[in-house]
Amino acid sequence: MKKILMISAMAASAGYFPHGSLWAAGDLPSKFSGLDSIVNTRHNLTQNTSGISTSVIMGSYRNNYGEICVYCHTPHGANDAIAAPLWNRTFKGNTYTTYDSLGTSTLTSEVHQPGVQSLTCLSCHDGTVATDSVVNMPGSGKYSAAQKTSQNDSFLNTWTNESGPDATVHLSMKEGECLACHSSEAGFLGAGAADFRIANIGTDLTNDHPVGIAFPQNRVGKDFVDPDVKSSKLAFYDSNSDGKASKMEVRYYSTGSVYRVECASCHDPHGVPKNGSSGTLIPMFLRVDNTNSSGLCLTCHDI
Repeated sequence: MKKILMISAMAASAGYFPHGSLWAAGDLPSKFSGLDSIVNTRHNLTQNTSGISTSVIMGSYRNNYGEICVYCHTPHGANDAIAAPLWNRTFKGNTYTTYDSLGTSTLTSEVHQPGVQSLTCLSCHDGTVATDSVVNMPGSGKYSAAQKTSQNDSFLNTWTNESGPDATVHLSMKEGECLACHSSEAGFLGAGAADFRIANIGTDLTNDHPVGIAFPQNRVGKDFVDPDVKSSKLAFYDSNSDGKASKMEVRYYSTGSVYRVECASCHDPHGVPKNGSSGTLIPMFLRVDNTNSSGLCLTCHDI
């Protein structure tokens, strides 16, 4: 952490902070365009938008694999410890503090540990695994089966960044690591870095929308809107009436007996264009734009 602080101080003295101030106040506008696809979003972990070369700031703290998809997916040697498509990230099998532990009297649905459609998101956003902790790095001989369930920095250190220093520290999205720079609460937003606190979910899920929670079928018509289409795998709100679960449609995931809300019910990690095909993506990787009269909330909730 001392090294991170030192580099950020160097960046400040070089004039990379807004208005030349080390103590940048509040969040900064994203330097990602948010257009068309995941390529132009914060989920493209190969990008460097700080205004400083990778060799100065980011290279030492995460492997730049030079490929967008590999941070989550691999065509070969996928992580079979989790039933996610071609999954390449380390999966620790954490236990989470769920919403029902609050004892809320109005909560009438069963809440379980997050399902796979949430665990994939939490593999970065719970802050327990480095953003670059993968099983299969690009190139020959860059595979480790042990990485499926445990982050091994010695393995990750075998990667050579094409430019800048090689990573010797592999940071996760939590206080004291990525948030050492990406948080105004740390005292500064390092070198123009955006505030990522909202993305630092942690393992305590009690202050977020419940996931792993059953859709309250007994409250349809009272508090909730019934999905238009129900199948053996999904239930979803068919906003374009094509009978298919499109990217811009909120969905619930079937367990075989009930449908459950998961992170991917409302979020698509690849981004969803506002017009349905291309152009500006909906903020926060949402499936439905919630800046327009709470459109996302009112998809499910009947008030």
